[in-house]
Amino acid sequence: MRNKFGAIYHDLADKIIHHIYPVGTYLPSETQLAELYGTSRETIRKALSELLTNGFIQKIRGKGSVVLNLQRFNFPVSGITSYKELNNSLHMHSKTEVLCIEDQHVPLENFDYQSDQNLPATFVERLRTIDDNPIVLDRDYVLKSVVPNISHAVAADSLYNYFENKLGLIISYATKTITVEHPSKEVARLLALGDHQDVVVVRSQTYLEDTTLFEFTESIHRPDKFNFVDFARRQKIN
Repeated sequence: MRNKFGAIYHDLADKIIHHIYPVGTYLPSETQLAELYGTSRETIRKALSELLTNGFIQKIRGKGSVVLNLQRFNFPVSGITSYKELNNSLHMHSKTEVLCIEDQHVPLENFDYQSDQNLPATFVERLRTIDDNPIVLDRDYVLKSVVPNISHAVAADSLYNYFENKLGLIISYATKTITVEHPSKEVARLLALGDHQDVVVVRSQTYLEDTTLFEFTESIHRPDKFNFVDFARRQKIN
């Protein structure tokens, strides 16, 4: 978000994160914010909408926008967003450790995907941490038929930045499933889980604009650190 409302969103988010607007207090009114930032109320509404979507505030009718507790990070499940983009937009100050890059076949049974052929892929496993605490384990299987090679430097930075800005791929849509599962001993160790803690697993199959399937992903999350959000609009059926 490089436009006006994006700059206001980031400024307000920073102020919430650094407790200039403490949890439980109300932000200034739309009119006050418009005067403060020298912009229109419509621009302020757009910035507040981003804060609402990302879990910084809750709008209460007749009162305004109350600041929420940020101990959990809201991950929008329905969108296609890289972890680096989320890290920047949510100000998580997260770090990425590349655990593994190697050639594998996609474990199709994990994704309930039917195919008569093995799918050669580059397997990339990365651990995400905040303040040295592990929060999510990402496992990506990128099909070699689309992306032949991935370097350690690319994996440590952003796969999607490489796909889109270096390779010119146009990423279009994904199908996703969300389950709660008991982790393996290795996953429990990496995420520093207790003996009886489950994990939330988001599995994705991602496609290019021309409908080419190019990536399978398993994102394994600590349920005590993340709150998954989606957007839905009611549609009446006549």
